[in-house]
Amino acid sequence: MAVVEISIVPLGTGSTSISPFVAACEKELRDNSGELKYELTAMGTIIEGDLDQILSLIRRLHEIPFSKGALRVSTSIKIDDRRDKKGTIEQKIKSVEDKLKNN
Repeated sequence: MAVVEISIVPLGTGSTSISPFVAACEKELRDNSGELKYELTAMGTIIEGDLDQILSLIRRLHEIPFSKGALRVSTSIKIDDRRDKKGTIEQKIKSVEDKLKNN
């Protein structure tokens, strides 16, 4: 299972505000993420699940700002693809919190 962080930034929009583009991507996630789990953060979105499904979803999300008038889109992707055991968003956070309790 993979945990992937993405940040999609529309450029050439004529405005410094990107929230309308973020909202359009969030709507796609809500409507079409299927089995994938995701979490919107202040600086990007974290998606958990099958890597092939996530990459397909990212491709669709990358196109959304273009469909909303952006002239350029910069998408950053960080992938944590763990094969030795199931890694989840919650497990990653819990691991750090447990270490904080023990220090």
